[in-house]
Amino acid sequence: MTAVLLLLGLMTAATSQAQAAPQRLTGNATICSNSPIPAGWVITSSYSTGSCTGTSYLYTISDASTLTNATVCSYSPVPAGWVITSGYNSGICANTTFVYTITKLTTQANVTVCSYSPVPKGWMITSAYNLGICTGTTFVYTLANTANLTNVTVCSYSPVPTGWVITSAYSTGGCTSAGYMYTLAKLTTQTNAAVCSFSPIPAGWVISGSYNTGSCADSGFGYYIRKV
Repeated sequence: MTAVLLLLGLMTAATSQAQAAPQRLTGNATICSNSPIPAGWVITSSYSTGSCTGTSYLYTISDASTLTNATVCSYSPVPAGWVITSGYNSGICANTTFVYTITKLTTQANVTVCSYSPVPKGWMITSAYNLGICTGTTFVYTLANTANLTNVTVCSYSPVPTGWVITSAYSTGGCTSAGYMYTLAKLTTQTNAAVCSFSPIPAGWVISGSYNTGSCADSGFGYYIRKV
């Protein structure tokens, strides 16, 4: 009898825990616009409503983890590892006149994105030019994945990934709205390097000297750095 009661108690506790455990949303959902948007979800449309206290809009949201491309409202969050590849006028999103096409970066080595796109970690801007595919801006960026690179030439406003340094800079017309391009090098097995004075100095490295140079546009000198 005692064993039966104990078993029933364990079964009841397990059932209660299962009922209490939160269930992760998947697929699509409709939420009030003042509700938090789960990480990794995007806003695919919105419309006026009288059913949400404190706001007059509803959002249709989608789980981006199962997608590689999506059309989203311009005020949608863009998940990490995704980029904006185009923008155009649309009436599917209340309170805005246009939407974005976003793409998940997977095996791509290069991609063309709108200039207002986030630049994911490990990617750099290698060129910029005028193109009419992005409503709200007149130019786009070409991004390159640096995973398999040790040297690359980038626009001066490109992010510089951790462990990379700027070894030279020169005037260019290859980057719209920027007058310079940088040559970057990835520090791997090196213990010494010569960099432009405006280069980031990686953690664990120090400046051991400086020198005059004509290879670093708009500066005039560089640093000798060494690994501690």
